Amino acid sequence: MRILIVKVSSLGDVIHTLPAVTDAANARKDVVFDWVVEENLVEVPGWHPAVDKVIPVSIRRWRRNPLKTWFNREVREFRQHLRTEHYDLVIDAQGLIKSGIISRMSKGLTIGLSNQTAREPLSSLFYNQSYSVPWNGHAVDRVRQLFSRALNYRYSKQLVDYGIDVSRISREQTPRKSGLVLFLHGTTWDSKHWPDAYWRRLGKIAAEAGFRILLPWGDEAEKQRAEMIAADNGQVTVLEKQTLSGLARHMLKAEGVISVDTGLGHLAAALGKPALTLYGPTNPDLTGTFGRRQLHLTSSIECAPCMKKNCAYQGPPVFDSAPDVSFRVQPPCFATYKPGQVWQRFEQLIHG
Repeated sequence: MRILIVKVSSLGDVIHTLPAVTDAANARKDVVFDWVVEENLVEVPGWHPAVDKVIPVSIRRWRRNPLKTWFNREVREFRQHLRTEHYDLVIDAQGLIKSGIISRMSKGLTIGLSNQTAREPLSSLFYNQSYSVPWNGHAVDRVRQLFSRALNYRYSKQLVDYGIDVSRISREQTPRKSGLVLFLHGTTWDSKHWPDAYWRRLGKIAAEAGFRILLPWGDEAEKQRAEMIAADNGQVTVLEKQTLSGLARHMLKAEGVISVDTGLGHLAAALGKPALTLYGPTNPDLTGTFGRRQLHLTSSIECAPCMKKNCAYQGPPVFDSAPDVSFRVQPPCFATYKPGQVWQRFEQLIHG
């Protein structure tokens, strides 16, 4: 039985789909998956042994220059490639109009979320069969429910297995005590950034505790932030720009991860690494890192979680009162946990 998964982006959403693939592969020994995913994420589905072919799509790039895309025939070539296989099922695990269109391009019975439970209700117009999966569960479990109902099997909510074959990422033996910690400081929303001064202070605390800190980055702004965090701290290394597999290899070597709400935090969870994640405007109950040894620190400020990309706080200014620096904490929802408290909770996590 060959099934096409349509889950094109983002990194966190793609990773959230992996446990459902594991469930299905365990329940149906005859199942083989192909997966349509954005070209910059093609490494991730291939880490799962139940995934045969990974089919890249370039929607983000096509949107930037639609005329060029049309005339150079990329969309038509993608469609032709997609239709070379006839699938027993096509599961749109995303519930967006773009993923619905891709599902309809393929050959096979299309399955997706109902118009009451899809992120974009119009996506249900592209399905032959749809299922209602309540919004009040975590994103990982919502995908697991969709797969189990489409393929008619049961699964245990208490057992979560992302199914990643680590040997496809790295052949090296993972050290038990490496003295390494990864700081994942980059994120897409302005409101999800932990203050830079806090990252600098956390780096000094980690160095004094005998740890070495690795700082990845994805664009020029993140590289500049990483260099600022690393300044005057010999225990901090700003990494070269990494592929996702390269970042995963560094995560496997690290003793743990400290992160803002970002897709790479979900990668740490999928690899089973202890990870402390800082949540300000977002709600970890629905889309937080999911799995063993995951610690979520949420804000106590009244307006959090606001789910806004730009902070709309209207209350009195919130200032940091530490002796070494005085600054206004922005967004103020991140004033709940200071660097010293974060490090204390992190050490409890990795040692517990």
